[in-house]
Amino acid sequence: MLDTMSAEELRSALVERIAARHRALGVVLSVEIERALRTVPRHLFTGDADLKAAYEDTAIVTKYNDRGVTVSSVSAPWLQAMMLGQAELKPGDRVLEVGSGGYNAALIREVVGPTGSVTTIDIDAEITDRAERCLADAGYTDIEVICADAEFEVGPGRTFDAIIVTVGSWDVPPAWASQLAKGGRLVVPLRTKGMTRSWILEHQGDRLVSRGHQMCGFVPMQGAGAHRGTGIPLLGDDAVGLWLDEREGIDVAVLSGVLDLPRAEVWTGITVGAKVPFSDQDLWLATTLPGFCLITASQEAIDDGIVALPWQYGTPAFVDGPNLAYRTKPRPVDADRELFEFGAFAHGPHAERSAQLLAERIAAWDRAGRPGPHLSVHPAGTPDAHLPDGFVLEKKHSRLVISWPTAR
Repeated sequence: MLDTMSAEELRSALVERIAARHRALGVVLSVEIERALRTVPRHLFTGDADLKAAYEDTAIVTKYNDRGVTVSSVSAPWLQAMMLGQAELKPGDRVLEVGSGGYNAALIREVVGPTGSVTTIDIDAEITDRAERCLADAGYTDIEVICADAEFEVGPGRTFDAIIVTVGSWDVPPAWASQLAKGGRLVVPLRTKGMTRSWILEHQGDRLVSRGHQMCGFVPMQGAGAHRGTGIPLLGDDAVGLWLDEREGIDVAVLSGVLDLPRAEVWTGITVGAKVPFSDQDLWLATTLPGFCLITASQEAIDDGIVALPWQYGTPAFVDGPNLAYRTKPRPVDADRELFEFGAFAHGPHAERSAQLLAERIAAWDRAGRPGPHLSVHPAGTPDAHLPDGFVLEKKHSRLVISWPTAR
């Protein structure tokens, strides 16, 4: 059946899936964005992907570097639609997109209409050349495509009603704040403690403040804004390791052989529904646990029971001296597998204590009412006395403060 469906039919089916995913996230897919998704021919932007693949709700890689690492892709449509919704675009808006591919710029163009303007910028000439060709093939010849490093201003005095960043950013450079018009929205996938969330930020005096976020993932920023975290192997062949994304003062030398020590297990009694998201808990743990990091593992190490992780690519953990604790895969507590309990596993000479500490932080999140985080972005050098209460994260250009204002 799928083999005989036209591009229009595949596109319509994709929109229905995106709308359903939005509903599951508690987000409304606006009429304007739905119309854009039904209008823009995505298959003209996805390279060699076949027609069916072009209309799957997944990212399509368009370029790898010489190490085989993804450096450019056409993002998953549900994520692009979600971020366009975060930006609250309207006809006549001037929009800057950071990170080019063409497709997302065309969606933006459809939403802002002929009275608006779209500028898309990327540091890679191969990417911008390709974006220009794809846009022209799709009939979008009035989108400005710039090859430059978006760490810096696009041009003197230029401002935008919305800036949408489609690459993973470790920091918020001053250029983005200075180019954001009064009342404008900055939507940025910002990496904090190794975890990326798409934040909606707007001006409040000399700071940017959040008014919403969603979980997401993107290829990392290149150029002056690039930042590489640190991977720490715990077992050979990348079987199990830790990921440190900031300047964490963790003595990893004392962890040699820690996974060979007996495992302590503490179950919290705190449960969550099978389809209820709890990614805010990750940020809660990151901002309340000294020694926080992420633990990663190969699928083989998980299957062999070396570590009991819900997935490979980064689970909350913390280093407690010579001990390592991590949140394990939630276990079902009912016959229908509709309710799952959080647990903490730990290894080390005082593994039971470390597992209890992690379990207590999870319980504290529950007692606080499972709150949502608030982010404020302050210029680097802002005195502590001028910062709101919260967890302070030092970046190159800014000081981030993550707080939990809804916590009881």
